Amino acid sequence: MSMNSSYLWPIFSTFLVFLMQPGFMCLESGLTRTKNSINVALKNLIDLGISILVFWTIGYGIAFGSSFWGIVGTNHWFFDPELLPPQEIVFFLFQMMFCSTATTIVSGASAERLKFRAYVIITLIVSGLIYPLFSHWAWNSHGHVGSSGFLERLGFVDLAGSTVVHSLGGWVSLAVIMTVGARKGRFDRTVKFDSIYASNLPFSVLGVMLIWLGWLGFNAGSVSPQVADISRTILNTMLAGAAGMLCNAFFSWRKFNTNKAEVLINGSLAGLVSISAVCNLVHPVVAICIGAVGGAVSILVSFWLERWQLDDAVDAIAVHLGGGIWGTLSVGLFGDLENMGGLSRLGQLSIQLLGIAACAVWAFGVTWVLLQIVNSFLPLRVSSVDEERGLNISEHHAKSTVYEML
Repeated sequence: MSMNSSYLWPIFSTFLVFLMQPGFMCLESGLTRTKNSINVALKNLIDLGISILVFWTIGYGIAFGSSFWGIVGTNHWFFDPELLPPQEIVFFLFQMMFCSTATTIVSGASAERLKFRAYVIITLIVSGLIYPLFSHWAWNSHGHVGSSGFLERLGFVDLAGSTVVHSLGGWVSLAVIMTVGARKGRFDRTVKFDSIYASNLPFSVLGVMLIWLGWLGFNAGSVSPQVADISRTILNTMLAGAAGMLCNAFFSWRKFNTNKAEVLINGSLAGLVSISAVCNLVHPVVAICIGAVGGAVSILVSFWLERWQLDDAVDAIAVHLGGGIWGTLSVGLFGDLENMGGLSRLGQLSIQLLGIAACAVWAFGVTWVLLQIVNSFLPLRVSSVDEERGLNISEHHAKSTVYEML
């Protein structure tokens, strides 16, 4: 493959990963109530713009600059394409989309009660600090500076971000919903939860299909641009997503005697999250097993979040955190050791656990502390009156014919 043609697949993959953004917008706005759907959509739009500019300004330098003790990058601020080779420009664009994906996970989990300006602050924290620094620890050698982060030096493997992108977004989302609390009526036994329902499930199904298409670039764009690697990765990605969906369809039928749309949607996403860490390092049969278990894990995590009265509006934490942890462990359990760092099965599993723990402490711990500080002088949650009216009106003065009629 020629040098110029080798750029084409990463560039095309960048377009595919960008497609995940409108996919998440459709998914999340369809799964929330009509009175909040515009707010959710605009949060997906604003986090894209913020993350692009912040990643260009400081994020890329922190994540992929020359390493200081394997902890933080020290150069490449205000990314200048005139000073760098073409292959690094392509890499920068691809990684920019990864940063946006990690950031947008929060919007769904915290939907229907978080102030818009509060979400802007959270987006700045994630795209300018939380994501870039952990990305440096796990992925810095993927860049063009010849240095490694401390986790990858130890042998941590996460090909396309089960932990770096998805678990990290899940941990941040958990810190956010623990800080702002549940939606009004969500766990109040005097109020029927039936009053909180999805506004447009076909729109959400369209969203998950767009995300699935974008995921092909997300995973296959992370491997070498060789036909064998790309095709194997795409095959495993498709199989895992399908297995996660069908596994959840089985559980939904057993529990509800029907196939609930939300359960099928989340099953497919959990399967895709789970395979991302090891999508080029396992046999297709193993990929199916990883995806199916990922779907089951998302159901289990969703159950426990509800038991603990933690209100994840679209089950983003169940999908991205639950599936991400399982996918990262799958590297140690099933990955091809010869094509990784040469560690033993137990040694690789131990390093994967260390990476999961580091992500939990960093992403959840730092976010929770910063949010407590911000919340003390700038409340993150909307007022009870504004929540009842809906965030479309209270945050954006956006009315609709349905609103006027009601």
